[in-house]
Amino acid sequence: MVVLCTHLVVWIIRRIAQRISSADVLSRWVKLRTLTGLTTSVLVFVLYFAAIGFALREFGVSLTAYLASASILGLAIGFGSQGLVQDVVTGLTVIFSDLFQVGDLVEISGQSGIVQTVGMRFTVLLNSHGAQVFIPNRNLANVVFYPRGYVRCFVDITLSADKEVAQKMTSRIAAITEGFVMQFCGILRDKPEFEASRILPAGRVFVRVKFHIWPGRSLPIQNGYKPELFRSLKHLDLAYEEWMIAVNEEVSERPVVIPRLGRSS
Repeated sequence: MVVLCTHLVVWIIRRIAQRISSADVLSRWVKLRTLTGLTTSVLVFVLYFAAIGFALREFGVSLTAYLASASILGLAIGFGSQGLVQDVVTGLTVIFSDLFQVGDLVEISGQSGIVQTVGMRFTVLLNSHGAQVFIPNRNLANVVFYPRGYVRCFVDITLSADKEVAQKMTSRIAAITEGFVMQFCGILRDKPEFEASRILPAGRVFVRVKFHIWPGRSLPIQNGYKPELFRSLKHLDLAYEEWMIAVNEEVSERPVVIPRLGRSS
């Protein structure tokens, strides 16, 4: 009877925690949302532990003996589960030190993604492929935090001095960029931005395309987008050189929320 009542209480607690975590108000306090899940896990463990003790008392086992046995067993398990203890301690440290929170874009031990949960044992990331990556908390080393939620990749493209040719180049750049977005939307965190043409002090005119990408996903821009641009612009201006297209990356500073770019149905 005690076990059944405990199971019912646990079910209610989990339902309440689920509703709290999905509430619109709490979604703005991601640290509290993370702590809600952790507190729920601790409460469930305490309730089941107490229920088993009261159930054993019905069979004549005293609570003192139960607690003593549990302490000895816990000590033995602790020596054999140092990794588990380290996971829990590291998880609590991450939560209370504000190292990162649910919804942040981070890179941990070579794995980059958006933090979904920070639990007692695992930190779960959602990577650019939409797959969940489970990282044991004891492996939370060399954490890279991307405060804006993406990496900016600048592509500076030199235009011809001839205005008519430059206009054709601009049209080609827009068309190639649109095709690239359709083909490689999985590396993007948001749609690219086009900046107006600029004139350098030396007189060179260029336009800038700004891509918002996942960390470490710039290879398609370097090996696909840039060469395609060069071949296309070379047809319009035979004097065009490869160095006239420059690719640079930059981590932005101010954090913002960017929705994941998906394929249109």
